[in-house]
Amino acid sequence: MPNANNDSLTQSPTNELSQVQRRAVSELLRVSPVADDLARRFREAGFTLALVGGSVRDALLGRLGNDLDFTTDARPEDVLKIVRPWADAVWEVGIAFGTVGCRKADFDIEVTTYRSEAYDRTSRKPEVSYGDSIEQDLVRRDFTVNAMAVALPEKEFIDPHNGLEDLAARVLRTPGTPEESFSDDPLRMMRAARFAAQLDFEVAPEVVTAMTEMCGRLEIVSAERIRDELNKLILSDHPRKGLKLLVDTGLAALVLPELPALRLERDEHHRHKDVYEHTLTVLEQAVALEAPRDQPGGGPDLVLRLAALLHDIGKPRTRRFEKDGRVSFHHHEVVGAKMTKARMTKLKYSNELVKDVSKLVELHLRFHGYGTGEWTDSAVRRYVRDAGPMLERLHKLTRSDCTTRNKRKANALSRAYDGLEERIARLQEQEELDAIRPDLDGNQIMEILGVGPGPQVGKAYKQMLELRLENGPMSHDEAVAALKEWWAAQS
Repeated sequence: MPNANNDSLTQSPTNELSQVQRRAVSELLRVSPVADDLARRFREAGFTLALVGGSVRDALLGRLGNDLDFTTDARPEDVLKIVRPWADAVWEVGIAFGTVGCRKADFDIEVTTYRSEAYDRTSRKPEVSYGDSIEQDLVRRDFTVNAMAVALPEKEFIDPHNGLEDLAARVLRTPGTPEESFSDDPLRMMRAARFAAQLDFEVAPEVVTAMTEMCGRLEIVSAERIRDELNKLILSDHPRKGLKLLVDTGLAALVLPELPALRLERDEHHRHKDVYEHTLTVLEQAVALEAPRDQPGGGPDLVLRLAALLHDIGKPRTRRFEKDGRVSFHHHEVVGAKMTKARMTKLKYSNELVKDVSKLVELHLRFHGYGTGEWTDSAVRRYVRDAGPMLERLHKLTRSDCTTRNKRKANALSRAYDGLEERIARLQEQEELDAIRPDLDGNQIMEILGVGPGPQVGKAYKQMLELRLENGPMSHDEAVAALKEWWAAQS
């Protein structure tokens, strides 16, 4: 695989490059049957095709999946003519931006026409114009490690911006000046933080400087695009790294201002912990509690990670210095839940996701009333009922929220929560807590009381649910007697 300068990809100036190149050869051999077949079809139609961007980067890192990105000099309408007879499925969702998607066997493929795109300073959408050369296409890419290509089917390696060296050095630079790159698409500033978190790379100093000086440009980017980048960062292997970069450059002040606001000034007696660092630690500990990717339902959990990141955002608004010298944050979980809902709504998250994360934020302190097991069975039932389907996530968030360096205190909290989980498990086995309902349903209530549908039935149902939570299951006769006794008191 020669590169644009006719140097063999397997000839290496350093051991690191040699290892990178061997990985690339292995990965490209795996996808060659599909990639070469598609490339021949483009060549027969008079066009060129190259594997590009993240696909080349991931091949060099030995992590190329089944999502393949290609670039071509063919216009979108010509790409459609080529791939339709060949692919198992074709979609045109991105065709306005020059991208045609298709599926072939196990591979999801995107083919994008050479292009350049830039933002009007008052527009939220990029203006797309097509280019005529792969060099023109690569210079508009976000970072040098994403500005490499492999021309097919001859497998010529094209690296005009020394992306291979930056990949070996694990550093993020821009093909041109970072100012030009971020002016073209301000979202690239967030991508720098995202790739730092995903790849565990360092961001070049001149790139960090440009991010800091130009962070205000992010205001023209739509909330949906910002949210999607933020999600990718949060779901990465090293979210702390990316989040710190957002905070340090000022980008977080625009995207998630509640995060830098956690850097509360500590009084001279250090009577409360650094909430910002605590939050990042809680996030890391929550990540460590996620089930492995190869287990059912395992892998990165966006709901849990967002809840860990936002669980204390109510503290700045509720901080009080008490007369006895203590610092308090009374009801910060309630305030934080409202702030979480507002911020996530502004970032265009789904209503379901907003509801789930807000609930976890609101409930994250509930366990601290448990003490050493003083809760009654009724209190345990209410804990389970209030958490609902978020119970397992609440377990993980509560455990993650312990960041004390006092091992005795940490062990005591862990044992107490072990005890709570054991009690929940026993009650669930005995009472089916996950589907807790009153011992009488609405139809039975109407029949027993001799009333039709109306507000009285709702009140009676709520009363029976309270009795169920307080006392556990009752027999049918006991439930009927309790309902009649309550009804008589209402009359």
